[in-house]
Amino acid sequence: MLSFWQKTSGTWINVFTILLGTTIGLGLRGRMPQRMQQVLTQGLGLFTIFLGITMAGAMRNATAGAIDGTILGLLSIVFGGLIGEALQIESALTTLGDWLKQRVRGGGKFTEGFVATSLLFCIGPMAILGCLNNGLKGDPGILTVKAVMDGLASIAFSSTYGVGVAFSSLMILLYQGSLSLIASSLSQSLPNPSTDPCIALVSGVGGLMVLGIGCNLLELVVIRVSSFLPALLLAPIVFQIAKRLQP
Repeated sequence: MLSFWQKTSGTWINVFTILLGTTIGLGLRGRMPQRMQQVLTQGLGLFTIFLGITMAGAMRNATAGAIDGTILGLLSIVFGGLIGEALQIESALTTLGDWLKQRVRGGGKFTEGFVATSLLFCIGPMAILGCLNNGLKGDPGILTVKAVMDGLASIAFSSTYGVGVAFSSLMILLYQGSLSLIASSLSQSLPNPSTDPCIALVSGVGGLMVLGIGCNLLELVVIRVSSFLPALLLAPIVFQIAKRLQP
């Protein structure tokens, strides 16, 4: 029987690295010229786009019979976006960010930093696979690697957006902690996360959202990434429907 710490250790490590990275980034913030901060943000944006494209490729492994995984991903992201807009998720997250900003007297781009990093740190196969591995086996390995990556990203983000980045650790705590505990309680019924096509579809759809974050960072276009969050829940449903439709 795994202890609470064994099930959630990777999440706590992740929270620590984000807070540490934010502290370092805030310390560098006033010492870097504007052009260097801009280059730092652009570099992070380019890497985020690369990461999103890489993740989105997982949809190729999510084929349900004769139906290609990219079709399932398209259906998930489009209808998930419509649901998100109907629920006004982007507005709700922005309101939460603004509320936190007032509470802690954060300035500048507090809300933008909170929303962008909350999405970036929570979306992706490493978060899903890492939490399942941590909850099922007590192995924080994947989440530890993710924690290092998030900590480095926090330095770059906080030097541009400020202290709002630190509050994304609350979303990490809620999302990854809950997923790890749920995985532990459902250990007998969950498939192998590393090979399951349904997990691949969720990861691929998440990759499209990460790609959107990268576009926003580079200011190529304004994408309401938060509105696509329901697509992550819709993807497994779409996959199961497609699977049942096969003769």
